[in-house]
Amino acid sequence: MIGKLKGLVDAVGETHAIIDVNGVGYEVQLSTRTLRNLTPGDEVALTIDTHVRDDAIRLFGFQSEVERSWFRTLQTIQGVGAKVALGVLGILPPSDLGHAITLDNWAAVAETPGVGKKLAQRIVAELKDKAPNLQGATIAGGGSVSDATASVASDAQAEALSALNNLGYNPAQATTAVAKAIEQLGRDADTSALIRRGLKELSS
Repeated sequence: MIGKLKGLVDAVGETHAIIDVNGVGYEVQLSTRTLRNLTPGDEVALTIDTHVRDDAIRLFGFQSEVERSWFRTLQTIQGVGAKVALGVLGILPPSDLGHAITLDNWAAVAETPGVGKKLAQRIVAELKDKAPNLQGATIAGGGSVSDATASVASDAQAEALSALNNLGYNPAQATTAVAKAIEQLGRDADTSALIRRGLKELSS
């Protein structure tokens, strides 16, 4: 099984890239977010998840081990296959996905093409307990961003997210801003404080 590839980007397509490793070209499926950062001729190192079927071997590439872990975990959800999991990670990088799940912000997940409201809600609900372990982010004073966001009153979270959405920020942007606000202000911050800090984060 292939677990990592390091080589030169030979070509970039809509859903994949060809990675030249010592003269052998590997076709690797990548998220749209990763593909946007690749240019032919660049040297790249990708963590690989290999899917073996009777009729094909498919390689899925990721920029980190954390991202691959999210990819695998997403596929434990009913209705989420490799294509959908890769799509979610194309919209939300691992840290933002962790924040969205912790903050119950299924709307951010639903921005993924092909993911409707019900599936987004299922992803958020079923991964709620797994998000802190997958995210692994730390904040000043110890603990994780997920720990901090999980302790904030749900009303304050929802109201701050709603306010930022109403101001024109998309769910993913709002989720990240509120998560960072909680990280900086603490778990007892009220709605207005979260909104003010969130706006500051979004304008920086």
